[in-house]
Amino acid sequence: MSNPVSVLRRDGVAIILVDKPPVNAISIAVREGLMTAIKDIKADAVVIAAAGKTFMAGSDIREFDAPPVEPILWRVNDAIEALPMPVVAAIHGTALGGGFEIALACHYRIAAKDAKMGLPEVNLGIIPGAGGTQRLPRLIGVEKALEWILSARQVKAAEALKVGAIDEIATGDLLDAAVATAKKLAAQNTTRRTSQIAVPTPEAGFFAEQRKAVAKRARGFEAPPAAIDAVEAAVTKPFAEGLLTELEISRRLKASDQSKAQRHLFFAERE
Repeated sequence: MSNPVSVLRRDGVAIILVDKPPVNAISIAVREGLMTAIKDIKADAVVIAAAGKTFMAGSDIREFDAPPVEPILWRVNDAIEALPMPVVAAIHGTALGGGFEIALACHYRIAAKDAKMGLPEVNLGIIPGAGGTQRLPRLIGVEKALEWILSARQVKAAEALKVGAIDEIATGDLLDAAVATAKKLAAQNTTRRTSQIAVPTPEAGFFAEQRKAVAKRARGFEAPPAAIDAVEAAVTKPFAEGLLTELEISRRLKASDQSKAQRHLFFAERE
């Protein structure tokens, strides 16, 4: 099988391109390809983009029932964020779940005008497990991040730009705009790592109110209150510790009967 990740060069910028039809699901092969590309990268700046009709539209759900295989996505995301040169995500179509988490790990996000993004994991009985509950609150605030996660909705680029989830909407060709931005950031020597942004503290009692509301609205469902726990960890713990809390919760939910049933339903509806 050919490698679904390739590296192109343009004006000193390395373009890491994911090409795994139909939706660029983040399978083991994609994660391995990304990690190899990241380790071998030599460039002034990096753009992470995807071929076809969409950015990475989430993890490969078919892999959820098997034991996790390295490189796990949160490690890939940490490696992306740790790169010494600017890293720009070029988002078109949909960036969902793990795809959006990859974008959040980049230093800058530029999107096509009609792009959408979100973290829909609660619909599968799980939570974002590759840094989503830790990075998103740092960009858009705890209240807004939790609303996105609990609603599982797809957010349009204009709204994402307004609240700070993305930095720019491309007016012309997305890849051209992403390369131009990457070059500009390289010239300015700018690398803004999301994990290093301070989390704004919500009002006192915010999490207690959210738990009360979720207990009424989503009675019996395990993922929504667990998502609140993970986002709260972004406020109360350093990034690395919050990430471990997210990972523990994610693994527990993934193994639960409830999540397995919701995933089965997801595939049944797709069929």
